[in-house]
Parts: sequence; C-alpha cells; structure tokens
Amino acid sequence: MEEYAERRERGLKRKKAASKVDDAKKNARPELNNFGWQTLGYAAKFKFPPVVDTIQRDDATTLSVEEFREKYEIPGVPCILRNCARDWQANEKWTVERLGRKYRNQKFKCGEDDEGYSVKMKMKYYMDYLHNNTDDSPLYIFDSSFGDRHKTKQLLEDFTVPPYFEDDLFRYAEYKKRPPHRWFVMGPARSGTAIHIDPLGTSAWNTLITGYKRWVLIPPGAPKPLVKPYKHEAGKHPDEAVTWFTYVYPRVKAASWPRDYPIIEARQGPGETMFVPSGWWHVVINECATMAITQNFASLANLRAVWPKTVKGRPKLSKHWFKRLSVARPEVLPILAESAPIRTANEEDSSDSSSSSSSSSSSDEGEESEMEEIARKCGVSMRKKRRLDDNSKERSDSPCVNKIRKSEERK
Repeated sequence: MEEYAERRERGLKRKKAASKVDDAKKNARPELNNFGWQTLGYAAKFKFPPVVDTIQRDDATTLSVEEFREKYEIPGVPCILRNCARDWQANEKWTVERLGRKYRNQKFKCGEDDEGYSVKMKMKYYMDYLHNNTDDSPLYIFDSSFGDRHKTKQLLEDFTVPPYFEDDLFRYAEYKKRPPHRWFVMGPARSGTAIHIDPLGTSAWNTLITGYKRWVLIPPGAPKPLVKPYKHEAGKHPDEAVTWFTYVYPRVKAASWPRDYPIIEARQGPGETMFVPSGWWHVVINECATMAITQNFASLANLRAVWPKTVKGRPKLSKHWFKRLSVARPEVLPILAESAPIRTANEEDSSDSSSSSSSSSSSDEGEESEMEEIARKCGVSMRKKRRLDDNSKERSDSPCVNKIRKSEERK
C-alpha cells in the first residue's frame, strides 16, 4: 500500500512538472504550439561538429590586468582565460543536484512572451526538464534579475568579477537605470544563443562552471546576411543556435567563406572564462547540461563604441550616465566628446527656428545646459567632435585630457 502511494505521488509530481513546462513553452515559443518542439528530431540526429579550437588562451595566474588590456582588450582579440574562477565557491556549490535542492521553489527566467514579459519556471520543474527533454532547441535559463531577488541573490556570493573586467564604467550609473548586464545561465544539450553582437557596443565575459560549450566568433564588420541563416533555412527556429550550427556553420567552414572574416572556434570547459570584445559576432551551443555566469561591460577600451550607441538607443540613460561619469571619471569626457557629441536643444532646433520653442521641454534644455557646463569645466566641448591629436592645444591644456593621456602612456 505504501509503495502504491509513493508511486502515485511521484506520478502526480511528474504530471505537474510536465504541465508547468508546457505552460512555459506555450508562452515562450507560441509559434511552436502547432508545429511541435520535437518535430525536427534534433535530439536524435543533430551532431555536434568535430572539435576545432583556434582561440588564444592565457593563464590568469600570470597575466596582469595591463597585459590583458594590451594583448586582448585594446586590439579587440577574443581569448579564453584559465584560472579566473579557481577560488570561486561556485565550483563546489553550482552542481545540478545542489542548485536543484537549494533553489527548487525559486523561479528563473527561461524566455519571454510575445509582449516582452519574462517567462519563468521553478527550478524543480526546470531540473526535471533539463534531464528529460527531447526538444529540438530546449528552453534555456538566461536570468538577469537573480541578483535582485531576495531568495536567489545568494548566488552573487559564489563568484567575483575577474580583475580584468572590474572597471565597468556602467557601474557609475544608478543600478536601476543601467542596462541588464549580468546573467545566470543554465541549459541542457542543444540549448544556446543564436548568432548576435552584444548590445550597446559592450564587451562580455562568460565563465563556465560545469559542462562544455562550443563557440564560433566572427570579426566585426561581417555583414548580417552573411552570418545569419537564409530565409529558407530559418524555419520555425530562426534565432536558435541549433539552426545556425546546422545550416550556417558548414558555410563558414567552406573554402568560399570570405577571408576578410576569419572565424575563431573554441570549446570552453569548466573553469574557463571567455572574453568577447565589442562588436564581435558570436554563437554558443551547449554540448551537455551547463551552468555559467556572464556579464557585459563598458570600459576605456570600448567606450568609443558604447557611448554613441547609448546616446542613440538610450538617450535618457546617456544623460544620467554622463553626469555620473563627469564627477567620478572626468578623464573619459574627451572620449565621449570625440565619439558622439551631445547637442544642446538650441542646436537641435536651429534648422527650424519657428519650432524652437515647442520641440523640446524646459527640463530637457536644463539637462543639456547642465551637461554643457560640466563639460566646459573639464575643458571639453560636447557640441562638436574634436580630434584629440597630440599637438592640439586642448590636449595639452585640459587637465582631464592630461589624465587620460597619462593613463594611456602607462599602458
């Protein structure tokens, strides 16, 4: 009788888990509701390509921050760093079994619905899915808010940002205003991320705790149509790693692939940290169940790319960020000035004087004036691009420019 009751209870739990997984699938990928998640049979027939590893590797125990910047970050060279995570508690704590127990009733994001809202699933249900799914492209935990929730923020205690990436300039913005930048990542075989360039010109680091990941990186400037699946190949999984490796990977390996865009391949193992410089296309697929932590960041090396994209894509953030940087890091103002000048309200309306009084609010004008005043105090004009060559008067006279010049000389 007891054995029957136990079997019945296990059956009910499996049924409930299956129901929760189905709900998440319907919300995250409604286009598959009729097509099906196993229709292509990738669980049985998809084969990972032979291991090819052409990425540069370095040892964090002997590589200084200055050497990393000179060798990899400034020239924009992807690399894998060993031993960045050798002292992390995550090495012991982040096992499938342990996380499954500790966070079993906590929800983690595994997708978004058509309206952009997060699709979440309790860890105990996702664990069942992780071990038992046969989906073509499985649900993938990619959670950026784990550090903001009371029950899951303890994960932050299990790792530290490697010293090479500590100087994240976005940290000077208010936390709630900065873009999402940190993700807990977990998924089964065949899950991953489609080919993409990281947002706002940021660079990224990704430390793998368990499992193995395959990476392909393609240099900046490669045309989007070249690196994406063709329309007739995309099917129901246009933005999935498994589709890219099925159709595009053979092309990038062919002799006809343009020599202007030599690819880099890597197989990332436990404890290794991938560095992806600003602007690089990259695609990632999991060989097996994996757990990782990844962060995007802005630095002196990529600020010339990050700033104009932020001004264009996140104008309110750029104004807030500018004010914070002008106080905490005034030496970066010349970089901002030559990368993407912030125009005043009057300049924006000069082409149409009849609308100058109505095209912007007084609060916007006040913000712009305040930013102009901050810039002037540092000897930098934000109204037009200024080429800061070694012989210019601005470079020699401005204390802020002298600071950044000395910083560059130390490198």
